[in-house]
Amino acid sequence: MTKDISDKTVEPTPEPIGQKQPKAKDDKKKEQKEELSEEDQELLANLERLVEKLVSTQDEQGHIDALNSLHTIIKTSTSSMTSVPKPLKFLSRFFASLETTYKSWDTTLNSKRKILLADVLSVLGMSCGKLNDRIALAYRLAGTREDIVSWGHEYVRTLALEIGQEFAANRDQSLEEDGDHMGPIREKAESEKHIKDLFDLSMQITPFFLKHNAEADAVDLLFEIESIHEIIALADENTYKRVCLYMISCVPLLPPPDDKEFLKAAYTLYRKYNEFTSALLMAIRLDNAELIQETFEQCTDKNVQKQLAYLLARQERIVDCDDEELVVIISNSRLSENYLRMAEQLDLMEAKTPQDIYKTHLETHRSSLSSNLDSAQQNLASSFVNAFVNAGYGNDKLILKAEDTNAWLHKNKDSAKMSATASLGLILLWNMNEAFSQVDRYTYSTDDHIKAGALLAYGIANNRTKLESDPTYALLNEHLSAHDSPLQIGAVVGLGLAYSGTNFPDLVESLLPMVSDTSVDIEVASLAALSLGLTCVGSCNGEIASTILQTLMERDNEQLDNNYARFMGLGLALLYLGKQEGSEATCETLKAIDHPVGKAFYQLVLACSYAGTGNVERVQHMLHACIDHIDTKKDNDLHQAFAVLGVALIAMGEDVGAEMSLRSFSHLMHYGEPVIRRSVPLALGLMCASNPALNVLDTLSKYSHDNDLEVAVNAIFALGVVGAGTNNARVAQMLRQLASFYYKESNCLFMVRIAQGLLHMGKGTISLHPFHSDRSILSPTAVAGLLASTLAFTESKNLVLGKMHYALFYLVTAMYPRFLFTLTEDGVPVEATVRVGQAVDVVGQAGRPKTITGFQTHVTPVLLAHAERAELATDEYIAHSHVLEGFVVLKKNPDYVAERAEK
Repeated sequence: MTKDISDKTVEPTPEPIGQKQPKAKDDKKKEQKEELSEEDQELLANLERLVEKLVSTQDEQGHIDALNSLHTIIKTSTSSMTSVPKPLKFLSRFFASLETTYKSWDTTLNSKRKILLADVLSVLGMSCGKLNDRIALAYRLAGTREDIVSWGHEYVRTLALEIGQEFAANRDQSLEEDGDHMGPIREKAESEKHIKDLFDLSMQITPFFLKHNAEADAVDLLFEIESIHEIIALADENTYKRVCLYMISCVPLLPPPDDKEFLKAAYTLYRKYNEFTSALLMAIRLDNAELIQETFEQCTDKNVQKQLAYLLARQERIVDCDDEELVVIISNSRLSENYLRMAEQLDLMEAKTPQDIYKTHLETHRSSLSSNLDSAQQNLASSFVNAFVNAGYGNDKLILKAEDTNAWLHKNKDSAKMSATASLGLILLWNMNEAFSQVDRYTYSTDDHIKAGALLAYGIANNRTKLESDPTYALLNEHLSAHDSPLQIGAVVGLGLAYSGTNFPDLVESLLPMVSDTSVDIEVASLAALSLGLTCVGSCNGEIASTILQTLMERDNEQLDNNYARFMGLGLALLYLGKQEGSEATCETLKAIDHPVGKAFYQLVLACSYAGTGNVERVQHMLHACIDHIDTKKDNDLHQAFAVLGVALIAMGEDVGAEMSLRSFSHLMHYGEPVIRRSVPLALGLMCASNPALNVLDTLSKYSHDNDLEVAVNAIFALGVVGAGTNNARVAQMLRQLASFYYKESNCLFMVRIAQGLLHMGKGTISLHPFHSDRSILSPTAVAGLLASTLAFTESKNLVLGKMHYALFYLVTAMYPRFLFTLTEDGVPVEATVRVGQAVDVVGQAGRPKTITGFQTHVTPVLLAHAERAELATDEYIAHSHVLEGFVVLKKNPDYVAERAEK
């Protein structure tokens, strides 16, 4: 869309050449202050002479000569601009005169002079045009269109800005008429020719930007003209990394489908220059199974393929592969082995007891007396603490290695025996061979709760690891038909944890009838739906979704009012995790359900669909749902609890959005209904898992002393999640103080103990943070597990503090060592010197800026905290991954070896 450059009255009023006009007092004072040097006076006189020749004479060849002189003077002054060049400053007073002259010239007599003058007016338009009138672009299109770079960097930037404005005006169809210099050309605006002219001009500007360290400007321009794919051909081996880094950083701020286009362009660039690890991460973010498989297969370097296999294992993505060694890596079969190697090197192998964690001698006297009392609830808490602290070590002093292995289990009552036995799965985490030999004896117990706990232990231990023989499904599947028995629940939950993220078809076939059969208890049916959601997370499985929706319509209101029914909604929501618009049909169906759970599950599905995207509109939608003040006697308010969690779920992927959400949560705590206040601490825990930021800790500390004990319980749990696996001393002190404060409140004290266990998870080596690979990739299974445990606390009194304490085991899907473990190309652990420090955002910075600050030098394996980044400290090794996190394959640097040999 273009503007008129022929029939407009333009300000300022032209000053006739050779005749002085009366000036205002301010102008006189200004002129007196700006006394011109002899050189400037000479330049001004020369410019006046050239302009006078253009304005006052009819000599066409003289016009061309004068314009060529003006071209030369302007170009030499704008090649390096630190301030407004003198020629532009002096010529700006003659802009109106020159424009009037331009309009008076007949193009049929001699078009060359008009084209040359258009170039001059285009450059002057940088400073003489009005806001958004795009006059520089208008005259550029009417000019020579050649040698754009010679007019200077600032001129090129101005044109890029105006091209973007022009495209935006075309899209919006809302040009202002007044002061419009491009009116007559508006007829061309809709034509393909005009769009092509703008595109061609952009293709001149973009390479200039790329060559002059302005990659961000190049990407922005191509985005404005809706041609971001052109960057693939324009970026070269010197610029593609900076281009990709900027494009990836833009993704959280872009609406669909632009975000996908940026990721596709970055993926193609990485593939073009054989950056396979970076390309694979882009394919994972695109959630494109074909691209993931293609990237893995087309990597010809076996050692780089091993690094790709470790990345796939971290994300729990399965690809077709015939190489047995790569299959072992992808199946996470060596995760336990390497984790224990790290523990040995860090001297963490000795088992810890719950009392080592509680440190009751540091609590006040009265609370320490209370905590020494042997109560069933405190024994259950100790079972969880023992499991979380010794997770993955295969060693503890309470159950596994105790003199009488059954003694502790029988200190628990009824359903608590199930969780106590299931805790063995956490102690033997990722080590299936050991788990089968250690847990097997409990499957022959005469107590159904202990037997159910053993089934659940199998599922927990099998999480992330995929054995070729895969006996877990056969063991647990046979107990699915045990109606009205804890065995059925143990098998259902265990299968969901064992096969999370696998899309295992046999499991879907086994569990789906339990969801659809209305005679099955709502508790079991809901847990079966949740296990299906965990198994097929983010798959948009239509068969499962339609079955759950049909069940919600067929179940009577009394069953849907059951506290367990919310997990059926979560199972449905997990199918659409991260799929954005993919859940629209399901959302519309939920609106039609004539029961309050329809409204609640709608919020849950919508939140999961946009999890980690930072989508502002969806966050606003969630906050809007929290505005209403609901009479709980008449209406259900569960949807508001889910809306609060939805804000955290959506905002967790973007730092600015997360910070804004913290402010929103503060307002909700002041003005929200009780259900909202109880959900805010849970949302904080969900958003900041294993990230103990000071402001969040202070907020949760305040909420943990709330008059509403449900708020307090949720805040204490959130403290545990926020500090999970960090051994944070501040959180540890807070929890000891809370143990003293709540020594008479059994439920609160129980939760304090659980939080202490979470804080010291894996003796400080395991994280719950759902993001990995420099916080760029979201793990769907990790989010699903965090959300499942958190959802149980939306009705903590009747679920977690009732019989569903096993909901805490859903956290296992988010548990992963927060280490950097280096391996040789042969898979042998190797020590490498690395620097670990706070990550620095280097997007758009010139040169080669440092990516970390405040670093310390360590030898691998090392533990990485939230927002920390590692880099190799020497040139001895070359990493096959650009992100030093998790398992990294290193190769010897031949140049470094040669240097050492010479010395």
